[in-house]
Amino acid sequence: MSTGRGARGSRRAQRGWEGPSDLHLHSSHSDGTEPPAEVMAAAHRHGLRTAALTDHDSTAGWAEAAEAAASLGMTLIPGMELSARHEWRSVHVLGYLFDPDDSTLRALTDRIRESRLSRIRTMADRIGRDYDLSWEDIVAHTAVGATIGRPHIADALISKGIVVDRGEAFADILHPGGSYYVDLYAPDPVTAVEAIAGAGGVAVVAHPAGRAGLLPQRMTQRMLDAGLAGFELGHRENRPDAVAKLDALVRANDLIVTGSSDYHGRGKPNVPGEHTTSDEMVARIIERATGSAPVYP
Repeated sequence: MSTGRGARGSRRAQRGWEGPSDLHLHSSHSDGTEPPAEVMAAAHRHGLRTAALTDHDSTAGWAEAAEAAASLGMTLIPGMELSARHEWRSVHVLGYLFDPDDSTLRALTDRIRESRLSRIRTMADRIGRDYDLSWEDIVAHTAVGATIGRPHIADALISKGIVVDRGEAFADILHPGGSYYVDLYAPDPVTAVEAIAGAGGVAVVAHPAGRAGLLPQRMTQRMLDAGLAGFELGHRENRPDAVAKLDALVRANDLIVTGSSDYHGRGKPNVPGEHTTSDEMVARIIERATGSAPVYP
């Protein structure tokens, strides 16, 4: 798998990614329920030609996904979903084709992952006072080396019969307003965009028009000034009225627009390819990136 900045020439020389593209899928290296190879197989079954593995704060699944995608005749766009926060609001920034060995970006993701681990340990202790749940139960539902998060607690709660599914867990025991919840360290969105762009990657805000509403205009402009490339306007959580406002911003600034499923295997009802990204936009991402190259079949 090619990851270095010197791979740009081969990127321009090759095609083969044209066709249905889904640029937001998760594996068991974060909060998906399937290993990367199975994620690629699911994408292939749903007719995708190009897919991006975008696990939370991790690139650990890139090699497995690349091998699986190539064997299926698919193109992989290596990526990641970087955690960020603006005031009370969680902001997720998708990064594509960055250098995974960039020291600044790696230091940032290491800090986030360490925070995730201590956070989940504390939440497990709090929940365990009222429910039959231990840290070992959560670990049993987490792949080795995975970016651990609340979905893994949810899976442990399901296994114990305490909740029916992840939806019930997040609506009750894992709700941010509840007494068990612990905040996660995350950089501000401008820092997240700067880290991705600084590593030669392309930064796109994930599901930017969801339930929390749009980011303040001033913050959005600061992110654009830092190198933000675009928005994921095709996503089941986006609200049409907010998408319309962002669409005007996209047209005014000639930004990249993506559409994706945010597939998590059994963790969510999302289906690969339920939203897709156009060939033109995939080409713009590939051309803009300098950190790493797509993996072609």
